[in-house]
Amino acid sequence: MSPPSAVGQNLVRVTAASSLAGPNYTDSSEPPAVAPVATTVPELAELDPSKVKITLTRNPKPFHENPGAPDTTTDHWITAKWNYKTGWQTPELKPSGPIDLWPAASCLHYATECFEGLKAYRGFDGSLRLFRPNCNAARMIISSTRIALPSCSPSALEELIKLLISHDAPKWLPKPGTCLYIRPTMIGTGTALGVQIPKEAMLFILAAVFPVLDAKPMRLLASRENSIRSWPGGFGFAKVGANYGPSLMAHEEAQSKGYDQILWIFDKSCQVTEAGASNFFVIWRNKDTNKLQLITAPLDNRIILDGITRRSVLEIARDRLTGTTGELEGLEIVERTYTMTDLIDAHKDGRFIEAFATGTAYFISPVYDIHFRGTDIQPLQKSGRYTTLIKGWLKGIMYGKERNEWAVVVKEVGFKTETIDETEVEAFAKKIRELKGNTAWAAALERVAREI
Repeated sequence: MSPPSAVGQNLVRVTAASSLAGPNYTDSSEPPAVAPVATTVPELAELDPSKVKITLTRNPKPFHENPGAPDTTTDHWITAKWNYKTGWQTPELKPSGPIDLWPAASCLHYATECFEGLKAYRGFDGSLRLFRPNCNAARMIISSTRIALPSCSPSALEELIKLLISHDAPKWLPKPGTCLYIRPTMIGTGTALGVQIPKEAMLFILAAVFPVLDAKPMRLLASRENSIRSWPGGFGFAKVGANYGPSLMAHEEAQSKGYDQILWIFDKSCQVTEAGASNFFVIWRNKDTNKLQLITAPLDNRIILDGITRRSVLEIARDRLTGTTGELEGLEIVERTYTMTDLIDAHKDGRFIEAFATGTAYFISPVYDIHFRGTDIQPLQKSGRYTTLIKGWLKGIMYGKERNEWAVVVKEVGFKTETIDETEVEAFAKKIRELKGNTAWAAALERVAREI
């Protein structure tokens, strides 16, 4: 992939000043024809999962199911480096470890960092599945290019995600009905300070044991007038770190008051947007038509994230809930702007039926209380029928109870480690101890670290 400055510049026309200044040249005459001069534009390497270098761990981590443990990551991760001159380097699957970064790295100063979140599911049939990973991979590229990080093929990214869990899931996801969290991340790296497009970057993918967050209904605290999560023309639609850090103080305040998340409000009209880092849905009865509606904020002003769970809820609701079946009343599925005033009016009129938040971490979590500037707003149903139905359908797809193209089965390689001769290890350790006493040790170690 060519850098932006090279696009469309494979041919450069060169016009010599002397050719335009000859005695026969006038304003009305045609300038002499100039042959195009071809220039060589370096072809940048694409991210290629078929060339991945695999180095298995020699020191496997102890298996645990505790998401509160100091280290919740699995044994391996995947990395791939990029630079503007050559493109993507060979990706590696290797033992989990720290990142080697220069203090001047772009991500540490200019927020050139984005990520994705998805899960691997151990089905009740024993199979390993991902849920709509193509959507996560495509969204990752939207996020990376929003902050001037490199692009790559979404399918290549998806293949690398599959590769990681094909190795580590057999060990870390042994029980049916459980899941692992997967975090693809891209950061701007480099060695020079300066507000500029990163000339180097790094992609990495890790997997981790993660707590179950959808087990109980949520309480939400509406954001203050002077607190805004995102705005039109900004980057609320992209999954970048800069969307999350500034919101943590508000989140901490909400939790200190007994709430689970912030309900983010936008504009003086108090438009309802997102619940924490999750999308937000309401089921109410329309005051004009008396029809039951599933309402969520739209994507058109680009202040909310196009969540994969959000998208799936809307699609499955349109497919299965728009018609009345028996005692289950059909829903109108509506994506539009609505305000806290609309929600309060629905609450006062007894039209506010259900509410829930959606996302990878919280999956589908019912909302039973919203506090907005002195007023508590509560739906008629704490954990409603429609919320439960939608959640059950999606969970059935994720864990293989229902066959659906959204669930992608991943063939497992099996967890393996490299065997090692302890005598050889001790011999190397002895040499390292001897070398460490040399005054050139630190400089040599730094040089080798740069090379690898």
